[in-house]
Amino acid sequence: MNTIQVKDKVFKPFISSEKIQEAICRIAQQMNNDLADKNPIFICVLNGAFMFAADLYKEINIDSEITFMRMKSYEGTQTTGHVKAISGLMENIEGRNVVVIEDIVDTGYTMVSIIEQLKEKGAADVKIATLLHKPEACKVENLKLDYVAIEIPNAFIVGYGLDYDELGRNLKDIYVIAE
Repeated sequence: MNTIQVKDKVFKPFISSEKIQEAICRIAQQMNNDLADKNPIFICVLNGAFMFAADLYKEINIDSEITFMRMKSYEGTQTTGHVKAISGLMENIEGRNVVVIEDIVDTGYTMVSIIEQLKEKGAADVKIATLLHKPEACKVENLKLDYVAIEIPNAFIVGYGLDYDELGRNLKDIYVIAE
C-alpha cells in the first residue's frame, strides 16, 4: 500500500483489507451466536457502511433481513454536529430485533439519532455494529456499541466505504490523513 491523494489531501496506509476482513469475521461470529433464533433486521447506514454491510452480511448465517437508511453529518473532513436523515427507513420494525450497521462511530451524535428514531418506530431491541470506533472523539455518554470491529485513534480516514467529500469510498484498504 502506498500513499494516495484524494482531492487536496494526502493519505497514508492505515488498515489493510486483510485486517478489515479478519475483524468482520470475528464480529459476524459473535452476531451469529448472540442473535440465533432472533430473526434480526440489519439496517445499513448509507453511504459509508455499504462495503462493511456487504462483507458482514455474507458472514451472517442466521435467519435475518437487511435494509438501508441514509444519514449525513459530515462535510469535508469535519462533522457538522447536526445529523440529517436523507432517506429514511421504509420497513416496519415494530417488535423487531434491529442491528444497525455503521461504518464509523466518532462523536456518537449520528448513532444517538438513529437509535431514537428506531425506538420511536417500535424496535424491540437495537444493537449497534460498527466497523470503526473512535473512543477519543465520543461526545455522548453511555453510548453502547455492541459489535466493534476495530478501534482507532481520532484521525481522519478514507477508504472501504468512508469518504472525503464523497471520494475514496472505492478503496479496498483504509488510509489515514498524512499530516
